[in-house]
Amino acid sequence: MEELQNALWSFVKGFMSFAVVLIIGALVVKIALIPVKKLLLKSKIDLTAKTFLYSIIRVVFYGIVVITALGTAKVDITSLVTALGAAALTAGLAFQDTLKNFVSGMIVLFNKPIAAGDLIRIEDIEGYVDNIKIFYTQIHTFDNRIVAIPNSKLTTNNVINCSSAGTRRIDVKFSVSYEDNLSKVKSVVYDVIADIPQVIGEPEPKVYVSKHLDSGVEIFAMIWVKQEDYYPVKFRLIEDVKNAFDENSITIPYPHVMLANKTEK
Repeated sequence: MEELQNALWSFVKGFMSFAVVLIIGALVVKIALIPVKKLLLKSKIDLTAKTFLYSIIRVVFYGIVVITALGTAKVDITSLVTALGAAALTAGLAFQDTLKNFVSGMIVLFNKPIAAGDLIRIEDIEGYVDNIKIFYTQIHTFDNRIVAIPNSKLTTNNVINCSSAGTRRIDVKFSVSYEDNLSKVKSVVYDVIADIPQVIGEPEPKVYVSKHLDSGVEIFAMIWVKQEDYYPVKFRLIEDVKNAFDENSITIPYPHVMLANKTEK
């Protein structure tokens, strides 16, 4: 009976110690997180990274409190840490892709190769970045689709950020007949470009003869516009050049196939 009473008293003292340390520690963490939150809000880190980092710090602080409380209650922390480590290792093996996306998400959030609102192109997907989450990034495409791209693809594939420089170059190719006067062709293309107000004057537009094709000559036009004007100006340029070629009797050739007649013996 005396041993039972001692064991019970020891359990009560341990539980009380655990409860007291846990309550006091929780209050201390709550107070300590206030300046941490203010510091993060003042920083220039992306909002998504701020939220995630605050959550990590919060979990670490409360984890320290729980471990301290268990130590005060004379719980074998070594065995507990070993068990948690084994569980973490098993979970890591089971969720390798998830962990890869997590690490890639942290790289994207803190290195900032892209940010929310940027126009990016990855593989055959092009659209605006809606938000960057811990495991995936949401892209809003031009045809109003929401595409979730695993963050690991953003760190292992080539990602083109079309918004980072503010301006983009439009490259358009046209074909004309070998019989057409190339100086006149280039002059007509320059006139069309000059009529488009969104075209930036510096760097100045360029029009070159770029290639001799099987059925004609290739004309290569390069103009600069603001990022948001890229597609409207590109499509207008293609249409206006076609109309200007028609007005100036400039021929756009099409492939010709020569068929040889064979005489049967």
